[in-house]
Amino acid sequence: MSRDAIVLLGVNHKTTPLAVREKLALSSGYEDPLRVLGALSELREYYLLSTCNRVEVLFTCRDVERATKRVQDVLFGQAITAEELQRHVYHHVNLDAVEHLFLVAASLDSMIVGEAQILGQLKEAYRHATKADSTGFVLNKLLHKSFSVAKRVRTETRIGASAVSISYAAVELARKIFGDLHGKKVLLVGAGEMAELAAEHLVGQGVTEVVVANRTLQRAINLARCYNGQAVSLEELLDQLQQVDIIISSTGSPDLILRRDDVRPVMRERRNRPLFFIDIAVPRDLDPAINDLDNVYLYDIDDLNNVVEMNKSERDKEAVKAQRIIAEEKLKFSKWLANMESTPTIIQLREMIEQQVRGEVEKTLGRFDDMEEPARQRLEKMVAAITGKLAYPPLHFLKTENHCITLPERIKTVRELYQLDNGHGQQNPP
Repeated sequence: MSRDAIVLLGVNHKTTPLAVREKLALSSGYEDPLRVLGALSELREYYLLSTCNRVEVLFTCRDVERATKRVQDVLFGQAITAEELQRHVYHHVNLDAVEHLFLVAASLDSMIVGEAQILGQLKEAYRHATKADSTGFVLNKLLHKSFSVAKRVRTETRIGASAVSISYAAVELARKIFGDLHGKKVLLVGAGEMAELAAEHLVGQGVTEVVVANRTLQRAINLARCYNGQAVSLEELLDQLQQVDIIISSTGSPDLILRRDDVRPVMRERRNRPLFFIDIAVPRDLDPAINDLDNVYLYDIDDLNNVVEMNKSERDKEAVKAQRIIAEEKLKFSKWLANMESTPTIIQLREMIEQQVRGEVEKTLGRFDDMEEPARQRLEKMVAAITGKLAYPPLHFLKTENHCITLPERIKTVRELYQLDNGHGQQNPP
């Protein structure tokens, strides 16, 4: 009588390099993958999440090992090798899966701790699952709980208030120079992890257009696609400077890629509209002398580190609070799962006792349907009262936590004592 297991499989920015994540991204949307999962008889309920930084599938099943292998085969097996699958795909079961989902929803598992975008992505994925009718009693409860956990973390902590990454510090400085970033155009030079992080923050702050320039054009295309942006080659860099407002450079070049004399003529073309450079490369990409030009602002990694260090201790305190909230909500959900596990036994036990009590009363007084209404009502109350008294000891035993006897063991004991699995409990005693 044990309940279905809850399983979560996935890849994210922590476990899997971008080159592998690109192969697993659901570029065609949710409809086809959900239909493929729906064809798996091993799954009871299922839910799929796909973002630029993660692909995760959450499902319930009876046979964890078999269902896990089937899901891995159909979702990931065609795109990556068995070795890559073993190395990169993480696997959480039951309360570990619950905790991971809560961490994701609260943005504690994000590239940018505290960012708000992931909750909207979770809800959008849930809308697709609802449309496909793929979630049921357990996952509906779990997903709604994850939304409320995220809201509680956002309300009770300041987890998203301080910049604790170099790229977010860069965005904070951009806001100080331009104010509102809505309508601004950003050029990312380099398509590595730093550029990914910067793009996440900028889009979250309202930047409407992202251009990615990279030595390898395909890498630029892949990153730009995540943000509905545009990819260009490094040879087009100077042309792009005339059109953008913010340049974030994070290449691995050993030499400077832009010098003051490159930027000076660009400012004339721009009619001195402000241009903000952020150099987060080591060694530096940008000539420090660029900062000497009028209406040009250049910050390097040391400037950004100063911002980050001031904010780190504050964010760490908020993250501790957020972890406590998640631990509390995980405990609440575990109790809900436990109650659900014992519910079929509770219902069956009460029905069996009531049936036997009713049978004994009817043997003595006749069928309830043949009685006048006042007498029938009195007997119904008596049956309910006796049923409640007889059911109380085993129900109390089931519901009371016991460090020595686990819930499955308590359920097994009650089912054996009352013969709920062999039909004897359904019969009246002789």
